[in-house]
Amino acid sequence: MGRIIAIANQKGGVGKTTTAINLSACLAEAGQHVLVIDIDPQGNTTSGLGISKDEVENTVYQVMLQEIDITEAICENVFDNLDVIPSNVNLAGAEIDLIDVDEREYILKNAINEVKENYDYIILDCPPSLSMLTVNAMTASNTVLVPIQCEYYALEGLTQLIHTINLVKRKLNPELELEGVVFTMYDSRTNLSLQVVENVKDNLKQNIYKTIIPRNIRLAEAPSHGLPITIYDSKSSGAESYRLLAEEVMSREENGGK
Repeated sequence: MGRIIAIANQKGGVGKTTTAINLSACLAEAGQHVLVIDIDPQGNTTSGLGISKDEVENTVYQVMLQEIDITEAICENVFDNLDVIPSNVNLAGAEIDLIDVDEREYILKNAINEVKENYDYIILDCPPSLSMLTVNAMTASNTVLVPIQCEYYALEGLTQLIHTINLVKRKLNPELELEGVVFTMYDSRTNLSLQVVENVKDNLKQNIYKTIIPRNIRLAEAPSHGLPITIYDSKSSGAESYRLLAEEVMSREENGGK
Protein backbone atom coordinates (compact mmCIF):
# COMPACT_ATOMS: atom_id res chain seq x y z
CA MET A 1 0.00 0.00 0.00
CA GLY A 2 1.37 3.39 -1.01
CA ARG A 3 2.96 5.69 1.50
CA ILE A 4 1.57 9.18 0.86
CA ILE A 5 3.86 12.17 1.47
CA ALA A 6 2.76 15.80 1.09
CA ILE A 7 5.60 18.23 0.34
CA ALA A 8 4.52 21.51 1.86
CA ASN A 9 5.74 24.93 2.89
CA GLN A 10 3.63 28.07 2.57
CA LYS A 11 6.76 30.03 1.67
CA GLY A 12 7.55 30.05 -2.04
CA GLY A 13 11.02 29.49 -3.46
CA VAL A 14 12.19 26.97 -0.87
CA GLY A 15 12.83 24.07 -3.26
CA LYS A 16 9.44 22.42 -2.75
CA THR A 17 8.79 21.56 -6.39
CA THR A 18 12.46 20.66 -6.97
CA THR A 19 12.15 18.23 -4.06
CA ALA A 20 8.84 16.79 -5.31
CA ILE A 21 10.28 16.14 -8.78
CA ASN A 22 13.67 14.79 -7.77
CA LEU A 23 12.71 12.81 -4.67
CA SER A 24 10.04 11.08 -6.80
CA ALA A 25 12.53 10.41 -9.60
CA CYS A 26 15.11 8.98 -7.18
CA LEU A 27 12.52 6.73 -5.52
CA ALA A 28 11.49 5.53 -9.01
CA GLU A 29 15.14 5.01 -9.96
CA ALA A 30 15.49 2.83 -6.84
CA GLY A 31 12.75 0.55 -8.19
CA GLN A 32 9.77 2.01 -6.29
CA HIS A 33 6.51 2.57 -8.18
CA VAL A 34 5.74 6.26 -7.68
CA LEU A 35 2.77 8.54 -8.39
CA VAL A 36 3.35 12.30 -8.30
CA ILE A 37 0.27 14.48 -7.89
CA ASP A 38 0.77 18.16 -8.71
CA ILE A 39 -1.74 20.17 -6.68
CA ASP A 40 -0.13 23.54 -7.25
CA PRO A 41 -2.04 25.68 -9.82
CA GLN A 42 1.33 26.92 -11.13
CA GLY A 43 1.89 23.38 -12.43
CA ASN A 44 5.67 23.56 -12.09
CA THR A 45 6.01 19.90 -11.17
CA THR A 46 3.95 19.03 -14.25
CA SER A 47 6.18 20.99 -16.65
CA GLY A 48 9.33 20.00 -14.73
CA LEU A 49 8.51 16.38 -15.59
CA GLY A 50 8.12 17.21 -19.27
CA ILE A 51 4.31 17.39 -19.48
CA SER A 52 2.76 20.35 -21.31
CA LYS A 53 0.41 22.15 -18.91
CA ASP A 54 -1.56 23.69 -21.79
CA GLU A 55 -2.09 20.52 -23.79
CA VAL A 56 -3.00 18.06 -21.06
CA GLU A 57 -6.70 17.20 -21.06
CA ASN A 58 -7.38 15.67 -17.64
CA THR A 59 -5.79 17.18 -14.54
CA VAL A 60 -6.14 17.08 -10.78
CA TYR A 61 -8.70 19.91 -11.17
CA GLN A 62 -11.24 17.58 -12.78
CA VAL A 63 -10.49 15.02 -10.06
CA MET A 64 -11.13 17.61 -7.32
CA LEU A 65 -14.41 18.61 -8.95
CA GLN A 66 -15.27 14.88 -9.12
CA GLU A 67 -15.92 15.17 -12.86
CA ILE A 68 -13.64 12.24 -13.70
CA ASP A 69 -12.25 9.17 -11.99
CA ILE A 70 -8.68 9.63 -10.71
CA THR A 71 -7.42 6.90 -13.06
CA GLU A 72 -8.43 9.05 -16.05
CA ALA A 73 -6.02 11.81 -14.94
CA ILE A 74 -2.92 9.61 -14.55
CA CYS A 75 -0.16 10.04 -17.15
CA GLU A 76 1.50 6.64 -16.97
CA ASN A 77 5.24 5.93 -17.19
CA VAL A 78 6.30 9.53 -17.78
CA PHE A 79 9.64 8.08 -16.69
CA ASP A 80 10.35 4.48 -15.65
CA ASN A 81 8.26 3.63 -12.55
CA LEU A 82 6.94 7.23 -12.41
CA ASP A 83 3.32 8.22 -13.07
CA VAL A 84 2.03 11.80 -12.84
CA ILE A 85 -1.32 13.50 -12.27
CA PRO A 86 -0.76 16.94 -13.82
CA SER A 87 -2.03 20.37 -12.83
CA ASN A 88 -2.53 23.71 -14.56
CA VAL A 89 -3.87 27.18 -13.86
CA ASN A 90 -7.50 25.95 -13.84
CA LEU A 91 -6.82 24.54 -10.37
CA ALA A 92 -6.69 28.10 -9.01
CA GLY A 93 -10.51 28.13 -9.24
CA ALA A 94 -10.94 25.00 -7.12
CA GLU A 95 -11.09 26.96 -3.86
CA ILE A 96 -14.27 28.75 -5.00
CA ASP A 97 -15.72 25.74 -6.85
CA LEU A 98 -15.57 23.66 -3.68
CA ILE A 99 -16.93 26.27 -1.30
CA ASP A 100 -20.33 24.62 -0.80
CA VAL A 101 -19.27 20.99 -1.29
CA ASP A 102 -19.83 18.69 1.70
CA GLU A 103 -16.70 17.14 3.21
CA ARG A 104 -14.57 18.97 0.67
CA GLU A 105 -11.43 18.36 2.76
CA TYR A 106 -11.68 14.62 1.94
CA ILE A 107 -12.07 14.80 -1.86
CA LEU A 108 -8.42 14.08 -2.65
CA LYS A 109 -8.17 11.39 0.05
CA ASN A 110 -11.21 9.55 -1.34
CA ALA A 111 -9.81 9.73 -4.87
CA ILE A 112 -6.34 8.54 -3.85
CA ASN A 113 -7.86 5.61 -1.93
CA GLU A 114 -8.86 4.16 -5.30
CA VAL A 115 -5.26 3.88 -6.54
CA LYS A 116 -2.96 3.82 -3.52
CA GLU A 117 -2.67 0.01 -3.61
CA ASN A 118 -0.94 0.37 -7.00
CA TYR A 119 1.99 2.46 -5.72
CA ASP A 120 4.85 2.28 -3.24
CA TYR A 121 4.91 6.08 -2.86
CA ILE A 122 2.49 8.88 -3.70
CA ILE A 123 4.11 12.33 -3.58
CA LEU A 124 1.89 15.44 -3.42
CA ASP A 125 3.38 18.81 -4.39
CA CYS A 126 1.37 21.43 -2.48
CA PRO A 127 0.87 25.09 -3.42
CA PRO A 128 2.88 27.70 -1.46
CA SER A 129 -0.06 28.57 0.79
CA LEU A 130 -2.10 26.98 3.58
CA SER A 131 -5.17 26.71 1.34
CA MET A 132 -7.99 24.21 0.88
CA LEU A 133 -5.75 22.39 -1.63
CA THR A 134 -2.99 22.03 0.98
CA VAL A 135 -5.52 20.89 3.60
CA ASN A 136 -6.80 18.28 1.09
CA ALA A 137 -3.25 17.05 0.57
CA MET A 138 -2.57 16.80 4.31
CA THR A 139 -5.87 15.01 4.89
CA ALA A 140 -4.90 12.46 2.24
CA SER A 141 -1.30 11.97 3.45
CA ASN A 142 0.52 9.85 5.99
CA THR A 143 3.25 12.44 6.48
CA VAL A 144 4.30 15.99 5.56
CA LEU A 145 7.85 16.69 4.36
CA VAL A 146 8.94 20.32 4.76
CA PRO A 147 11.74 21.76 2.59
CA ILE A 148 13.46 24.73 4.25
CA GLN A 149 15.77 27.06 2.38
CA CYS A 150 19.03 27.88 4.13
CA GLU A 151 18.35 31.60 4.45
CA TYR A 152 17.76 34.11 7.20
CA TYR A 153 13.96 33.86 7.41
CA ALA A 154 13.91 30.06 7.30
CA LEU A 155 12.07 29.65 10.60
CA GLU A 156 9.48 32.27 9.73
CA GLY A 157 6.21 30.56 8.91
CA LEU A 158 7.43 27.16 10.05
CA THR A 159 5.56 27.49 13.35
CA GLN A 160 2.37 28.29 11.44
CA LEU A 161 2.89 25.31 9.14
CA ILE A 162 3.39 22.95 12.10
CA HIS A 163 0.26 24.43 13.72
CA THR A 164 -1.69 23.64 10.50
CA ILE A 165 -0.32 20.09 10.44
CA ASN A 166 -1.40 19.61 14.07
CA LEU A 167 -4.83 21.10 13.32
CA VAL A 168 -5.38 18.73 10.38
CA LYS A 169 -4.19 15.84 12.56
CA ARG A 170 -6.67 16.75 15.29
CA LYS A 171 -9.69 17.48 13.12
CA LEU A 172 -9.33 15.59 9.83
CA ASN A 173 -6.52 13.03 9.75
CA PRO A 174 -5.42 11.50 13.06
CA GLU A 175 -2.73 9.46 11.23
CA LEU A 176 -0.86 12.55 9.97
CA GLU A 177 2.75 12.99 11.12
CA LEU A 178 5.54 15.42 10.31
CA GLU A 179 7.82 13.38 8.02
CA GLY A 180 10.60 15.83 8.69
CA VAL A 181 12.51 18.85 7.50
CA VAL A 182 14.96 18.82 4.60
CA PHE A 183 17.37 21.72 4.10
CA THR A 184 17.66 23.00 0.53
CA MET A 185 19.86 25.49 -1.34
CA TYR A 186 22.71 24.99 1.08
CA ASP A 187 25.78 27.05 0.24
CA SER A 188 28.84 25.66 1.99
CA ARG A 189 30.75 28.89 1.26
CA THR A 190 28.59 30.97 3.61
CA ASN A 191 28.40 30.96 7.37
CA LEU A 192 24.72 31.84 7.08
CA SER A 193 23.74 28.42 5.69
CA LEU A 194 25.46 26.69 8.57
CA GLN A 195 23.88 29.06 11.11
CA VAL A 196 20.40 28.42 9.68
CA VAL A 197 20.86 24.64 9.93
CA GLU A 198 22.04 24.93 13.55
CA ASN A 199 19.24 27.38 14.40
CA VAL A 200 16.51 25.11 13.06
CA LYS A 201 18.01 22.09 14.82
CA ASP A 202 18.01 24.04 18.10
CA ASN A 203 14.44 25.29 17.66
CA LEU A 204 12.81 22.29 16.06
CA LYS A 205 12.83 19.04 17.93
CA GLN A 206 11.31 17.29 14.91
CA ASN A 207 12.82 14.85 12.47
CA ILE A 208 15.51 16.55 10.43
CA TYR A 209 16.95 14.68 7.48
CA LYS A 210 20.70 14.19 7.50
CA THR A 211 20.83 14.84 3.75
CA ILE A 212 21.21 18.52 2.89
CA ILE A 213 20.46 19.61 -0.68
CA PRO A 214 23.17 21.95 -2.01
CA ARG A 215 22.69 25.05 -4.11
CA ASN A 216 23.44 23.52 -7.52
CA ILE A 217 23.18 25.08 -10.97
CA ARG A 218 22.29 21.75 -12.63
CA LEU A 219 19.31 21.36 -10.27
CA ALA A 220 18.11 24.81 -11.28
CA GLU A 221 18.49 24.07 -15.01
CA ALA A 222 16.84 20.64 -15.11
CA PRO A 223 13.13 21.72 -14.94
CA SER A 224 13.45 23.92 -18.03
CA HIS A 225 14.38 20.75 -19.93
CA GLY A 226 11.43 18.83 -18.44
CA LEU A 227 13.78 16.34 -16.80
CA PRO A 228 14.52 15.25 -13.25
CA ILE A 229 18.12 15.74 -12.17
CA THR A 230 18.76 11.97 -12.29
CA ILE A 231 18.37 12.10 -16.08
CA TYR A 232 19.51 15.68 -16.80
CA ASP A 233 22.83 15.27 -14.97
CA SER A 234 23.02 11.95 -13.17
CA LYS A 235 26.45 12.60 -11.66
CA SER A 236 25.83 16.13 -10.34
CA SER A 237 25.94 16.88 -6.62
CA GLY A 238 22.19 17.64 -6.79
CA ALA A 239 21.41 14.17 -8.17
CA GLU A 240 23.60 12.48 -5.55
CA SER A 241 21.94 14.47 -2.75
CA TYR A 242 18.40 13.56 -3.81
CA ARG A 243 19.43 9.89 -4.10
CA LEU A 244 20.64 10.06 -0.49
CA LEU A 245 17.37 11.72 0.55
CA ALA A 246 15.38 8.96 -1.19
CA GLU A 247 17.44 6.36 0.67
CA GLU A 248 16.66 8.10 3.97
CA VAL A 249 12.93 8.23 3.15
CA MET A 250 12.90 4.51 2.29
CA SER A 251 14.96 3.49 5.34
CA ARG A 252 12.69 5.54 7.60
CA GLU A 253 9.74 3.50 6.43
CA GLU A 254 11.62 0.24 7.02
CA ASN A 255 12.31 1.45 10.56
CA GLY A 256 8.60 2.07 11.16
CA GLY A 257 8.69 5.74 10.21
CA LYS A 258 11.30 6.64 12.84
